[in-house]
Amino acid sequence: MSTKVLIVDDHPMVAEGIEAILETYDDIDVVATLSNGREAVDRVSELNPDVVLLDLNMPGVTGLTATELILERRPGTRILILSMHDSPEYISTALSHGARGYVLKDVPTEEIKTAIDTVMAGGEYLCTGARSSLKPKISDGREALTSREQTVLLELAQGKSNKDVAEVLDISVHTVETHRKNIKRKLGISSTAGRAMQWSMVSFRAPACAASRFFPVHLLSRHRVRPSVFRDRPCCRALFALRSRHPEAHQAG
Repeated sequence: MSTKVLIVDDHPMVAEGIEAILETYDDIDVVATLSNGREAVDRVSELNPDVVLLDLNMPGVTGLTATELILERRPGTRILILSMHDSPEYISTALSHGARGYVLKDVPTEEIKTAIDTVMAGGEYLCTGARSSLKPKISDGREALTSREQTVLLELAQGKSNKDVAEVLDISVHTVETHRKNIKRKLGISSTAGRAMQWSMVSFRAPACAASRFFPVHLLSRHRVRPSVFRDRPCCRALFALRSRHPEAHQAG
């Protein structure tokens, strides 16, 4: 029986290239290639894929939010993140949201097939580059945000209102408000304005598995948080090192 694969990437050449590769295998059936997370969430029940190859940085509904929403609708779906980013914060946060694997876009062709076979067999898959990026880190003792709270924080940090977040996540405004209160309590912040949420993303770490979970740096660039505002904060020095290594993080996933 063929494995049904859904490809979701906002770069047409990437999506079409992956599709062409996978179609060379007799046991792979590419059911569709989509360009954004919203469409993937809306059509996952219709397409009924076994595996979703999902880009992280897409406009509108991000790969992280799409992962959570897809798993709510079809819990048995295996999500494989296919991304250009090898930073620990991207990899570990994706795994904490329910992804079954993480593959960098520069891996050999056959490794994408190996990743699909591994998650279909019930395992988890990290390509060599992703495994080497993850290193255990010491928790700072702060209470961790839940996966849903992380998702809500990411959406709020993009400047969305409670109503906007509720619509994206298909939950009530009251539930968003409750998550927002819990986020403020756990992060020790008094304001829930978008800029305060961005500051929280800089310093917050949510321990999970063997590695601490960091929020993606690209959101800071996307919202033009000025480097001079926080370059001297000790908690941000590593963040700037990451940003200098991955200056394209705010452009593509």
